[in-house]
Amino acid sequence: MQVPPSLDMNKGKIYISKTSPPCVVKAYVSQFEKDFFLFLRSRAHEMVAGGRMLLSFMGHISPEASTEVGSHQWELLAQLLLGLIEEDRIDSFNAPYYAPSPQEVRNVIVEEGSFSINHVEAFEVNWDEGSSACSDSACDKCDFEHEKLSRGQRVAITIRAVVESMVESHFGREILDELFRRYGELVDDYFSKTVAKHINLVVSVTRKF
Repeated sequence: MQVPPSLDMNKGKIYISKTSPPCVVKAYVSQFEKDFFLFLRSRAHEMVAGGRMLLSFMGHISPEASTEVGSHQWELLAQLLLGLIEEDRIDSFNAPYYAPSPQEVRNVIVEEGSFSINHVEAFEVNWDEGSSACSDSACDKCDFEHEKLSRGQRVAITIRAVVESMVESHFGREILDELFRRYGELVDDYFSKTVAKHINLVVSVTRKF
């Protein structure tokens, strides 16, 4: 997804938050609709009639796109950047990301018109699910150094793999190690106070004849 235009009013944030004005939410939704439409149209050209496509990505099920579920990774990153980078530089950085609702996904699929919808389902997962330590003591594939890390440190490694190139190109490489060291600590503190969840969407569609 591309970064939406006209996000000047999203001060001190790098994604949608509870304090973001409605125009910021609208800009992200509009950009998602454009980009997902183009994605579907491109895939339709590549697929034979009757072919199926399965997609999985993060989403939201709350009536408000600014819900904490699905955005806490960006909220925590913004907090840390404010301690390391000048605020005006942070204001010029926005995440090229949007977690849509099931209905928003359905609407774009119907509008684009190349696919029939089989299923659009949402389910909750723990934020650190993919970063959890292996519970099988007999597993010979475990990275034992990885197993020694805290939950927050493992999440920080995962988030760094996703956003490092974006952060580096905008703010420079010199802040990366300190930023994600602090990120791991902040996530550990966050996990001590709440059970953080994400919403994953699974979408199944069939190419129309």
